[in-house]
Amino acid sequence: MEGGEIMSTKTIEEKQYLVRFKADTKSHLTVLDHDICMTKCPDKICTIFCPAEVYKWEGLRMQVGYEGCHECGSCRIGCPYQNIKWEYPKGGHGIVFRLA
Repeated sequence: MEGGEIMSTKTIEEKQYLVRFKADTKSHLTVLDHDICMTKCPDKICTIFCPAEVYKWEGLRMQVGYEGCHECGSCRIGCPYQNIKWEYPKGGHGIVFRLA
């Protein structure tokens, strides 16, 4: 970059447009105990730290939209109760990045 040039930036929405997903029929994400989410975790922090918004609190259960997972692993370390089991998606499935 030259002195006065400004690098163009993309919005989150523009960046997310560059990824595609090949979802398996079986989730690679599992909430181990929904009661822990309901009784011990009033802030439902996974609904905040997941950049793909995979975790949604609906009614009395945590819903997991694994099909849009970015595979960043933040849920592996972000859940204060280690209540989320994260595994790599089965071979050939998961996120596919495109460069633009």
